[in-house]
Formats: sequence, structure tokens, C-alpha cells
Amino acid sequence: MSTSEMLELNRTIDRLRRCVGSLRSMYGDAAPVRRLDNDLERLEIDARELDSSPPRASRQPEERIKVPDTPYDAAMWRGVDDEGLGGLHYERG
Repeated sequence: MSTSEMLELNRTIDRLRRCVGSLRSMYGDAAPVRRLDNDLERLEIDARELDSSPPRASRQPEERIKVPDTPYDAAMWRGVDDEGLGGLHYERG
């Protein structure tokens, strides 16, 4: 992010922090106020990470791994339960 974008993001997070502080004084330690606090903390963490990482255009492209379209060898799945179906109670052929 550019410096001006980071400054604006940090200012916005600061304004949100003040708003949540006002809400805390009105609603106390209510669960929604705690969740807003957690969300703000996450925003601050993400903003710091963005500020310390190079923009995408200057990064190396990520390596792509090609996954073949051909079927897998059925022997690879022998003896494995299917998740979510309660398990198999028979041998696959």
C-alpha cells in the first residue's frame, strides 16, 4: 500500500477504536463490543502485515503446481473411510 493509503487506514482504525470505546461506555462489556474489539485488533494486525510486505507487483509470481486430470490409482484409497458418511463397513473392490 502507498504511504497515504496506510495513513488513511490507520486513521480509520483509530476512529473505529474511539467509536468502540464510546460503545463500551454505553453497553459495558457486552459480547458484541468484545467482538468489535477483536475485529479491530485483527484489522491492526493485518494493517501492520500489509505495511511490512512489498506490494504484489514487486513480488515474485507464486509457483503453480499442476494437478493432473487423470484418475488416481484406486489402490491409494484402499482401507480409507469416506469422511462424513460414517465410515465404510465393507472392503472396496
